[in-house]
Amino acid sequence: MKYLHTMIRVLDLDKALDFFVNKLGLLETGRRESEEGRFTLVFLATAPGEPEVELTYNWDQKEPYATGRFFGHLAYSVENIYDYCERLQNEGVKILRPPRDGKMAFIRSPDQISIEILQEGDTLEPCEPWLSMPNQGEW
Repeated sequence: MKYLHTMIRVLDLDKALDFFVNKLGLLETGRRESEEGRFTLVFLATAPGEPEVELTYNWDQKEPYATGRFFGHLAYSVENIYDYCERLQNEGVKILRPPRDGKMAFIRSPDQISIEILQEGDTLEPCEPWLSMPNQGEW
C-alpha cells in the first residue's frame, strides 16, 4: 500500500491557493480540469514526489462546505517553528494555537481546515512572544 493524497474541498480556489502556496509554501504538482464534471483538481506537495494534498474546487458550489474539523487536520513539519509562525503572521494568518511549547502550532485555511505545524527534531526552548500568547478560536 502507498499513501497518495488527502483531498479537501475548497469554496474559493484562488484563496485556497494563496494560502497553501504563497503562505504555507507548498508547490503545485499537478492540475486537472473537467468541463463535463465542472470541477478543478489541484495537487500540492512540499516537494515533487512527496505526498500530496488535493484541492477539489467544484465550480457550481456557492455555499461553504459543512466540513472542517470532522476529518482531523493536515500536519507539516518545519525547520524553525517560531520563524515559520512569525512569517505566517506577517502574511495575515492567525496562529490559533501558538507554539508555546516550542513544538506545535495550529492554524486554519480559508475553508477552515485545521493545519498542524510541528517543529522538526528537538523541541525549541519556549520563548516570547509565543510563551504568553493565548489560543484563539477552534483549531
